[in-house]
Amino acid sequence: MHGSAKDLVFAIYYPVLAAIGVPANLAVIVILSRERCGLSRCIIYYLVSMAVTDLLVLVTVVILNRIASIYFPLSFLSITPVCSLRVALNFTIIDCSVWLTVAFTFDRFMAICCQKLKIKYCTQKTAARVLGAVCTLNCLKNTFWYFIFEPLYIINNIPWFCSIKLIFYKSPAWAAYDWIRCILSPCLPFILILLLNALTVRHILAASRARRRLWAHSNGETQSDPEMEKRRKSIVLLFAISGSFILLYSLFLINFLNVRIAKLSYFSGSNFNEANVILQEGGYMLQLMSSCVNPFIYAGTQRKFREKLKNGVKYPLSLIVKLFK
Repeated sequence: MHGSAKDLVFAIYYPVLAAIGVPANLAVIVILSRERCGLSRCIIYYLVSMAVTDLLVLVTVVILNRIASIYFPLSFLSITPVCSLRVALNFTIIDCSVWLTVAFTFDRFMAICCQKLKIKYCTQKTAARVLGAVCTLNCLKNTFWYFIFEPLYIINNIPWFCSIKLIFYKSPAWAAYDWIRCILSPCLPFILILLLNALTVRHILAASRARRRLWAHSNGETQSDPEMEKRRKSIVLLFAISGSFILLYSLFLINFLNVRIAKLSYFSGSNFNEANVILQEGGYMLQLMSSCVNPFIYAGTQRKFREKLKNGVKYPLSLIVKLFK
């Protein structure tokens, strides 16, 4: 991909991503904060927190980082201390989004597979504690990003842009930090989500076979089981959220392994060929797209959420129609 074509793709892709993702996540926050939509308060806590972090990803990473770099390359955001702070903040918010997906997956695993622990764990208080712990730990972990960069240029004694220090690639300590960072996000989340979903599927299949036999014996084959229908909707929501995460983060994970195994750098340089650039940028693009996907999953899987969303869209339209009458 030639430089001009690549720049054009970025100049179109990121504004479209922000234009779709920001209002979509705002709609999720407003609707789920006011209405339960048939979901438990514990689930609402996780879904709203995920929407908030996805919204912050779009604002900080997409708008203030990607779009600002494309359209306003020499703004105060490009001064090295501000740039370093932006990078640390970006990684913190992205990691919070990743680990909230893991926390939601674990909560649903407990609710479906561990009935005895469900009453104690799947509560609003526990959810609030988990959310606080996830955000605090990710803030501490990503603070080190601020010290990784040095100025790319110094103009009139002002340091501009962020360049990763050479020691980041040569120092065993920084190499260990980078491995730990990527193991914690997204390697470990990948493994945990796959493992939890596999255990959940196994439990569901076993429970469904037993319940189907019992239900057929008691009520006949023709009648539907309302409990199984309710469980099915919860499972569809869980697998849609965790499945989209795995798909959209796969390329990002492959890029990390490529960088460390092939001993490359994270940004374009002399040891980067066209395939590596496409792999890296494609991984970032899909990673950021994950911040737009969940609202459409809720709309596709939750009937009550769809109804509230339709009502929310119809209300301002009806006001506009009345104004012109």
